[in-house]
Order: sequence, then C-alpha cells, then structure tokens
Amino acid sequence: MHPRERRDPSGEGGAESLQAELRRLISRRDFLAKAGAGVALGSLGGLLSACSSGSSPSSSAASIPLPRPDHPVRWPVYSDNRPIASNLEPEKNATLQIYNWVAYINEAVVKSFCKKYGCKYSITTFNTMSEAIQKLNTGQFKFDIFFPTIDVIGPLIEAKLMRPLNHSYIPNIVNTWPDYRNPFYDEGWRYSVPYSIYTTGMAWRKDKVSLAPGWDMPWKAAKYKGKVAILDDYREGISLALLKRGITNLNTTSTAQIQQAGRDLQELTSLVDVRIDNNDYTEVPDGNTVVHQAWSGDIATAASYLPKGTPIDVVGYWFPRDGRGPVANDLMTVLSSGENPVLSHLFLNYFLDVHNALDNYSYVGYMQPLTAVTPELLIKEGLLPRQLTSTVVLPSDFRAGVEELELPASANLVWEQTWNSFAKGL
Repeated sequence: MHPRERRDPSGEGGAESLQAELRRLISRRDFLAKAGAGVALGSLGGLLSACSSGSSPSSSAASIPLPRPDHPVRWPVYSDNRPIASNLEPEKNATLQIYNWVAYINEAVVKSFCKKYGCKYSITTFNTMSEAIQKLNTGQFKFDIFFPTIDVIGPLIEAKLMRPLNHSYIPNIVNTWPDYRNPFYDEGWRYSVPYSIYTTGMAWRKDKVSLAPGWDMPWKAAKYKGKVAILDDYREGISLALLKRGITNLNTTSTAQIQQAGRDLQELTSLVDVRIDNNDYTEVPDGNTVVHQAWSGDIATAASYLPKGTPIDVVGYWFPRDGRGPVANDLMTVLSSGENPVLSHLFLNYFLDVHNALDNYSYVGYMQPLTAVTPELLIKEGLLPRQLTSTVVLPSDFRAGVEELELPASANLVWEQTWNSFAKGL
C-alpha cells in the first residue's frame, strides 16, 4: 500500500488486486507479442480484458526478477522500444498528460513548467496502484508521465509500457543523491528518476504520552488503550511486529516469522484495543490518537492539523538513528504511449530542480532525495518546523533502511492471510 491509498473511496485495491493486475499486464504483453506489431493498442478493447481475465501468472511474469539491494537489476532496452533521439525540440501546441496519485503534486509547479515550455497540461489521478495498472493495461490512454512505486516497474518494462530515458534531457539528475544514479531497482536509471522518499516510524503526542519511542511503543501503551493505532497496510503492520522482535528483513519469506508477527499483532489488540487506519496525519495532531505508526511525509504536515493554539512541540516522530527501518520512494517515468516524449523528459528534469522541488514539497509534504534538500534548508525556507526534522529522510536512511519490496507470490499470500486474520473486524 501507498500513503495516498487512504483516499481510495471504495476501500478496494491492495496487494492482492495489484498482483492480479500485474499478472494481467504480462498476459496482455504476451498477447500483443503473438498478435503482431500491426495491431493497434486502442483497438483491442474488450478483447484484451477477455483474454486476460482470470488468467494465471504467465511464464513471462514468473521470470521477471525481483530487485534487491544485494541483487540489483538492469532492465533491458528493447529494439522496438528505444529511447528518443537527442537534441529534439519540445512538442508544439501540446497538452502534457500526467497520471499521478491524488493530491501528490503541486499544480503551481506544473503550471510554471507549462509556462516555460509553452504547453498545456491535464492531470488524471488514481487512488491505488492496482487501479492505475488496470487503466494502463487497457492501452486506451495516452498518458505521458506516470508516478509508479518501485515494485511495479519490472512488469511495466516487460510490457513495454514505459519508455527508456534519454539522459541528455535530464541533466538535473546530478542534484539527486548518488544512489539514484544507479539504484538497485533500475540500474543505470534506464527507466526512472526519483520523485519522493519517506520513512515509516512512530508518531506520538509528547504532551500526553510518557513512553520512550521505539518499535515496541504500541505494545507498551496499555495506559492509552483505545488511542493507539497502526497503519492499515499489511506490509507495514507485519513489518512493525517483525521490527519489534529485532527482525529487519522486511521481505522475509519465513512462514514462522510472519505468523509470529501475526500473533504479536493479536496481542496488541488485547493490550491496547489497537485501531488500524491511515489517518496518522490528522489523528496525532488533534490528539484523538496518542501513539500511531506513521509515514514521515504525513507527520511533516502536522502543523496544518493542530487545534488552534496547540504548539507544534507536542508532536513527535521517531525513526531509528541507525536508519534500520522501513524506507520507500516513488518514481517519475515516461510512458511509451505518450505523444509528448520530449516534454516528458523535460518535465522530469524540471522536478529535479531544487527550487521546484521545494515548491512541490510545500504542498505535498513528501520530500525529494536531492542533495541540497537538507533539514537546515527546509527550516530556513519555512517549510518545516525545527521540531519535526526527524521526518526528513537522509541519504544514510536510504542506505541503511529496508524497503518493503515485491515478494514471491507464495510468501505474499502468507503475509496477506496473516494480516487478514488479525485485521478482520478491526
């Protein structure tokens, strides 16, 4: 799950439907390969849906590697899906089609980009990654730019829906942390540049809670029964229980470890009557929840949700100093279906400019991994209270942190079943 998925009005989505959409995505790619290059994507319509509905994982899907820090992946560039040429002029009279999460970009920055390059724009939003993949899978939309999570780029590349990048249009990549010029999930940044980065830690009301922060904080909060919550996310919830026991492999395939985490979560229910929700960004500032597992970007915006007259000092966010906790980042990519590939490259470059990134942060609350974006700069620019500098993600956090990455299907099923057994009825 993603922090923005809290806005899913249907309550649907999640890991199971996302994996189903990825399987259908690969089935679609296999069908297209057999159908031949002369078949237009837009004409397949319902045939694709019928072809892929209920399909089992294809051999192509099973062969897609799972990137890991100790097993990086350099994705192929296909002969029929190559980067654009260098030194091309931006498209004229264009409308840039942007496909992004709800409320996850500062439209003022998009407007300034379009003013600079003489284009218009259209932003289409999605609530869950499975919803986004499903729409892309139809082949009926000509989006230029897409903001995926790192766990889905492999299937998108295999399906040739993502356009490989021509680096000459993106000189601002030098503003990013060096890690992002050769990330383990996309070696050589062939298909992606970083967008936002965040950690998962613990948030609490310091004026109401007398506990030392740590992964075991919810289990020690019996005194605050009914006012303790963890994120409504099967990976984040089980990971919290793993971390409580000192297990930092948050992609474990050990059934014993996963099920023990489930029992620890059940214990949490009896101890504190724990709630599961993704409203950390409002519930901690307003005091309705006094201990909440939280995303850093949410708590960075806490000042906006404090009751009038309540000082920001009362809100705390903890992430371990050694960086051994959950860290995640989102991407900006160019889609092969888009009609404005030059503008798309320039757009990615524009959002890697430090000034533009700060303007974007002022609305989104989730920072971009740019070397110049430091806690000191965010405080100086009036974008972050000094009391919440712990929400800033540092390069050391990315290097030491643990990403919750795509799991093998059999292990993912154990994670889901364990979580559903705990979360049912909460």
